[in-house]
Amino acid sequence: MSVIKHKEQRVGVFIDTQNLYHSAKNLYKRRVNFGAILKDAVAGRHLVRAIAYVISTEGEEEKAFFEALGKLGIETKTKDLQIFAGGAKKADWDVGLAMDVVKLAPKLDAVILLSGDGDFVPLIEYLKNAHQTQVEVITFGRSVSAKLKDAADDFIDLGQNPRKYLIGYK
Repeated sequence: MSVIKHKEQRVGVFIDTQNLYHSAKNLYKRRVNFGAILKDAVAGRHLVRAIAYVISTEGEEEKAFFEALGKLGIETKTKDLQIFAGGAKKADWDVGLAMDVVKLAPKLDAVILLSGDGDFVPLIEYLKNAHQTQVEVITFGRSVSAKLKDAADDFIDLGQNPRKYLIGYK
């Protein structure tokens, strides 16, 4: 499938926030510029929904971040950080993100997934086969699953322009 991007195309942007956050932090010691990414992801097309899947910790430090996403037009879906006996922590939105994509797919011409997580390969295959939906993946090339990259119709490597997509990168 060739990648088509035109202004009438209906797009949905689904952001695996933890995945992007940790990739930017581990690879570049920086934070992600979600505004710049959203603008380039939509690329002048008709944005139906942009949803960021975020984790809340016990503190309030994320509140400003969640508000900033809202000001960009990005809806946030929040889940509490799970802490298990013994101290293990879990913060995972994969199934919730996938279910939202499946529910919205009939209303979209293109799904834009901001994640490098290879667990989303079956979702991409489903979208392409069942709905003929174009799937674009945007993440850092140094942390993307090769299978995810191969499954997508288009791939944008945020690492190719860190000054644009990372806050405070020089």
